[in-house]
Amino acid sequence: MAFRFLQFVLHFSKPKHPLLKLHQRFSSLQNSSNLDERLILHQISQLLPIPTSKTPESQSESKSVDGFLSPEDKLRGIFLQKLKGKAAIEQALSNVCIDINVDIIGEVLNFGNLGGEAMVMFFNWAIKQPMVPRDVASYHVIVKALGRRKFFIFMMQVLDDMRLNGVKADLLMLSIVIDSFVNAGHVSKAIQLFGNLDDLGLCCDTEAMNVLLSCLCRRCHVGAAASFFNSMKGKVSFNVDTYNVVVGGWSKLGRVNEIERVMKEMEAEGFSPDFSTFAFFLEGLGRAGRMDEAVEVFGSMKEKDTATYNAMIFNFISIGDFDGCMKYYNGMLSDSCEPNINTYTRMITAFLRTRKVADALLMFDEMLRQGVVPPTGTITIFIKQLCSYGPPFAAMMIYKKTRKLECKISMEAYKILLMRLSKFGKCGTLLSVWQEMQECGYSSDVEVYEYIISGLYNIGQLENAVLVMEEALCKGLCPSRLVYSKLSNKLLASNLTERAYRLFLKIKHARSLKNARSYWRDNGWHF
Repeated sequence: MAFRFLQFVLHFSKPKHPLLKLHQRFSSLQNSSNLDERLILHQISQLLPIPTSKTPESQSESKSVDGFLSPEDKLRGIFLQKLKGKAAIEQALSNVCIDINVDIIGEVLNFGNLGGEAMVMFFNWAIKQPMVPRDVASYHVIVKALGRRKFFIFMMQVLDDMRLNGVKADLLMLSIVIDSFVNAGHVSKAIQLFGNLDDLGLCCDTEAMNVLLSCLCRRCHVGAAASFFNSMKGKVSFNVDTYNVVVGGWSKLGRVNEIERVMKEMEAEGFSPDFSTFAFFLEGLGRAGRMDEAVEVFGSMKEKDTATYNAMIFNFISIGDFDGCMKYYNGMLSDSCEPNINTYTRMITAFLRTRKVADALLMFDEMLRQGVVPPTGTITIFIKQLCSYGPPFAAMMIYKKTRKLECKISMEAYKILLMRLSKFGKCGTLLSVWQEMQECGYSSDVEVYEYIISGLYNIGQLENAVLVMEEALCKGLCPSRLVYSKLSNKLLASNLTERAYRLFLKIKHARSLKNARSYWRDNGWHF
């Protein structure tokens, strides 16, 4: 066996290889009559030593193999290795050496393609970590993630484990569970769950019933909500919020007759309709196309608040009457009713949808003067709509004003701005926004680099575009073939053949590494 192995090595070795010395020794031994196999193996071991321990350099290199992965990808990658046994999986998770918190748990569970059993196993390990609190807020994450993917068996299993661990459910947990069933179309299961609230440690009281009605009406199961509402009469006490939830559900469908019927029952039970009730009633009239009646009802009201004014503003927006919309907005200000974020969001969105950019910017300035600070999602919606048509000047105005107020800008908004600036060749603004994005703590991904490279080579800055692409390659990010081909063609057209060739070699090497990493990640080999 050793003789055949030696012949194979000698056949594929170069003449100047160190095995030539062994060949000379082996020739002398071959001429002898007694061939000692152990002697041959000893000679091979001297020329081909096998390291028995890792050097510090090799250990540091092995530790940095998965450095390109995010913490959640490293944790999800454990389940790609198909380890057998709960102990082996938990040991592998502990070896990742990541400080687990609730945010990382959410990233692992809400993204990727983990199965229900893997999600529960990961959460059971994560809840034991020192930085993860064992309270109901931590269980909100796993229950919501399981419910979104319709893993109801595992969701109920987690709820049982939560109760056994002494963690009491709250109304938010009830809302998550019921909304998961309703969203999946299991309305009867959600209603049945209300009768078994003792299993969750909750009572079948008014607040729990309002949660169920809200989930049903929010998912447009108003008929089921009304049937349940009628069946609970005399069993559970109602309040104003209970009636308002049902009225709000019928309002979405424009069922004015049902709204009036519920309002009459409300008054018969001794409850007086509040501003929210009348706001739903006005919106229902608007959705039914009975604008004249809505104006009449609004005019007959002695007292008005922001909700009722918003209902009239939304009604006029729905029919495209912006003059009537501004009329009620000015009336809101004259009646000392402060507009809220819903008022400005609906008005600005309506202006942008009809491409009334100047009016939208004026309303945005008015919102800031009133002290209403838009949240991150609202800013993203505004920028996204403005960048869907025309130059990015208006989007940059909103961006600069919100950044001046130290509002948080989402990564999606930054990408949309970079894409639009790159398309219109605003290279200076593009680079400044890119720098500000990095100052906010966002890391550049391959899409960001593609926008920067495209913006640079569109205005002829080929050297800078090559430098940015080389920076992306150093970070393990490989731009698309379209972006590279455009840059390469421009380099060749500018007689920069040598520069294009060097870039080609780097791209070729980067693509091979990218394909290897993709293969590793698909097979769970990145550890």
